[in-house]
Amino acid sequence: MTSTATARAGTPTASGMITRRLGSDSVFVLTGLPLALANFVVSVVGLALGLGLLVTVIGLPILSGALHAARTFADVERRRIAPVLDTPQVQPRYRAVGPEAGAWRRIMVPVLEPQSWLDLAFGMLRLPVTLIAVPVTLAWWVGAAAGSLYWLYDWLLPVGQGDGLAPLLGLGDAPAARIALHTAIGLFFLITLPIVVRGCALLQAWFARGLLTGVAEMHDRITTLEEQRQAAVSAEAIALRRLERDIHDGPQQRLVRLAMDLGRAREQLTIDPEAAGRTLDEALSQTRETLNELRTLSRGIAPPILVDRGLPSAIAALAGRGVIPVDLAVDAHLGTAAGRPAAGVESSVYFLVAEALTNIAKHSGATTCSVTVRQDGDRLIVTVSDDGVGGAHVAKGHGLAGIADRVRAHGGTLVVTSPAGGGTAIHAELPM
Repeated sequence: MTSTATARAGTPTASGMITRRLGSDSVFVLTGLPLALANFVVSVVGLALGLGLLVTVIGLPILSGALHAARTFADVERRRIAPVLDTPQVQPRYRAVGPEAGAWRRIMVPVLEPQSWLDLAFGMLRLPVTLIAVPVTLAWWVGAAAGSLYWLYDWLLPVGQGDGLAPLLGLGDAPAARIALHTAIGLFFLITLPIVVRGCALLQAWFARGLLTGVAEMHDRITTLEEQRQAAVSAEAIALRRLERDIHDGPQQRLVRLAMDLGRAREQLTIDPEAAGRTLDEALSQTRETLNELRTLSRGIAPPILVDRGLPSAIAALAGRGVIPVDLAVDAHLGTAAGRPAAGVESSVYFLVAEALTNIAKHSGATTCSVTVRQDGDRLIVTVSDDGVGGAHVAKGHGLAGIADRVRAHGGTLVVTSPAGGGTAIHAELPM
């Protein structure tokens, strides 16, 4: 009988992950001490000399050099804290200096750069934080190693009558009691070692993040929000222009003709009643066609089936109206009250699929296509692919630019892969 393996080969176990994290955190904390010492000396000496000689011509170059050196140390620390915090490395946007810039402009650029002064402040303030984290980390490592291995070297220590912790705690001075006590203390240090070292590493990393990347992260968030706002405005403008064009080209023209037909019928009533009847029949037909077009336009604004029954039914209706066979896979729980995404996200996904299927029918020459909509954690994953001629691109229009704006407005991403002759795949991820 074959036994079932508890863990796949190559899959890290919990103990292995803790051990690796403990090792990386310890290296991060301990290597921070020489870096902090060097950074402190360079920052303090450079700032002191620069400010002290500011009245002379060499004061500014020295100060600029100190800021450049602080930036170098800051770049090193940004690379170091990224794996500790499990976040991507954030690099602030420093002011660039063109190749045509003169010497004094190159000197003044870092002096006028706010982030450079934050880098310098970090160089001077990181040492006290490091002098807290490093001794605590070393103490816990020594306590864990010395205590848990005490039984190996107890016989080498000159312990006399009444010496040691065991007699003070009323355990006597027997070797067994002494070894048991020190081993218990060592096990306490050993068990709490990953937690304490992790705390020391996070103390250093959070402090560095606050001074070295905090402003950049805030700027990136503001930029992202502004891009989302502009994308929402752009998507709304595109939708309104399309609606205006559709109304102008469809119902408006039919209503103009309807008014003309009714006017002609009124004139014909006294002259040729039979012709008036035929004109009224045409007007009635125009009315029905106008109503059908208005219903189609209303579905484009807020499809009733999407509002009432959710994405699975709405996308199934889209696939059913298509002229190309669609392999459909939509999570059923997305149509339930508990599983439905936000209304704006739901609408954007619907129009993404509708636009993609329209493009496939009009431009791709495909024979089959597939639509997949699924939830992955707090993200909604949408994939539409076909076996057509490819060559689609967001920049080329076909409605994809408006869909991309809709997706970005919700903080999502849209990727279009469409090599010539290799089919098209549209992959979108949106927050639920």
